[in-house]
Amino acid sequence: MPKRVARWMVIALLVVAGQAGARDALVDPARLASLVDDAVARYDLPGIAVGVVVDGDVVLRQTRGELRAGQGEAINPETLFKVASNSKAMTAAVLARQVDAGLLRWDDPVVRHLPDFRMADDWVTREIQVRDLLIHNSGLGPGAGDLMLWPSPNRFTRDEVIHGLRHLQPHWSFRSRYAYDNTLYIVAGEVAAAAADVPFDVLVRREVFEPLGMTRCQAGGWSRDAVGNVAQPHARIDGRNVVVRADADMIPDEPMMAAGGLRCSLDDMLRWAQAWLESGSAPTGGHWLSQAQRDAAWTAHMPMPVSARMRAWDRSHFSAYGYGWRLTDVDGTSKVAHTGTLKGMYSALTLLPERGVGIVVLINGDADEARTVLMQALVKQFTGAIGPHDVDYYASLLAAERADSGTAGAGTREPARTPNAREIDSVAGRWRDPWFGSVAVCPRGDGLTFVSERSPKLHGDVVVEGDRLQVRWREADVDVDAWLIASPPQGSATSLHMAKVDPGADFSYDFEDLAFEREGDCRR
Repeated sequence: MPKRVARWMVIALLVVAGQAGARDALVDPARLASLVDDAVARYDLPGIAVGVVVDGDVVLRQTRGELRAGQGEAINPETLFKVASNSKAMTAAVLARQVDAGLLRWDDPVVRHLPDFRMADDWVTREIQVRDLLIHNSGLGPGAGDLMLWPSPNRFTRDEVIHGLRHLQPHWSFRSRYAYDNTLYIVAGEVAAAAADVPFDVLVRREVFEPLGMTRCQAGGWSRDAVGNVAQPHARIDGRNVVVRADADMIPDEPMMAAGGLRCSLDDMLRWAQAWLESGSAPTGGHWLSQAQRDAAWTAHMPMPVSARMRAWDRSHFSAYGYGWRLTDVDGTSKVAHTGTLKGMYSALTLLPERGVGIVVLINGDADEARTVLMQALVKQFTGAIGPHDVDYYASLLAAERADSGTAGAGTREPARTPNAREIDSVAGRWRDPWFGSVAVCPRGDGLTFVSERSPKLHGDVVVEGDRLQVRWREADVDVDAWLIASPPQGSATSLHMAKVDPGADFSYDFEDLAFEREGDCRR
């Protein structure tokens, strides 16, 4: 071998060794654990499970808190959490496995597999492909149809949710822009089920959980007590962590399963992270997904906005959606991630593929800010960013954002009065929306109530704030009130619309998509 070539080989090996050593030096489990402690202390979290994978090895596995606050049952790495929208990448993986098996193609029209599927526009119905179901480009508004899914439990079936899509009017042209949705992931799950001729819960266990050794993950209907060790969601009420939307003895097969209804433990999610960080093989040693489908999942199929925060915190240059994954860059390295949010349950999974790093955060409380600052602080331990980059640092940046935007303290209810007889008469009756179904806006006692027939938790009191009708929900865990907009505004209304009182609230309260027509008088 020529001396010059040999010299360059030695230099290359030294560089590689140096990079590995630098990576090892970044892994300080004590530092990572202290960040978890700081988040728990700052935000008084009811429970949390955090894990970190580096180069295929689990270097951190930390749990704190309880399944139910104050009950003494500790969370551990096998505790089940709702992973919410982190289910989406698993649904996409099921479809990718089917593409590998030749059962379908990404560019198949959806109606090839679900002949009765319809969107409001006939052209979209004909043209929408399997891939479109996964990348939020339908033209529907953000969270369109989510009131058929949340608040739960409700009385909508999966078939009814899919049938309702034909009545949801687009906000934009098909494939023209990104707008997050859940309902089309439910369609995606049913496409997969039709292609395999088995229910989706069977399919996700067979194609994802079993080959990857995700032994605690649950899909479909199951028994809470038979499975055991299940974290319950919490909300902050009067300064305390209180269980809300607690599980019944039997967990139902909810319509949202493929969009956000799966549950997994910390150890399951770490195995899921390992499967994606490895090249071509599952942790069990068996071939799981082809490189072509791995590449397809992490291709930037739909551009997303790059926020000011992403530019300031991460020096990000791009943002896009793949098949069930959000894609961007942080401090010069690629980032593949997703979050999951349900009332009282927050999850996050971040992969830094070029660094061989995967980070999982699962919290059983209302923890939007806690999840943001903790995940950000953990990620920065592996990107080489200079600075403090701890929980307090990012919490202070969020506080500054709120102060600048004037949103600090938002969300309090303004004084209101009971509607008078004229206001009651103008809207009293039974009303029907083509996808949401019937509601009763009817006198009760001296006031007026709004009661949904198929979503029982949407039960509230109609009040007058200023000169506008507003529905204030009675359930403590339904925290987004709505304007009730009568048309015509004077006299007896012939149609009703709704809108969030706080326009910046969770888009899954998609009141703006409702269009009620009068169905009849209040029942005596």
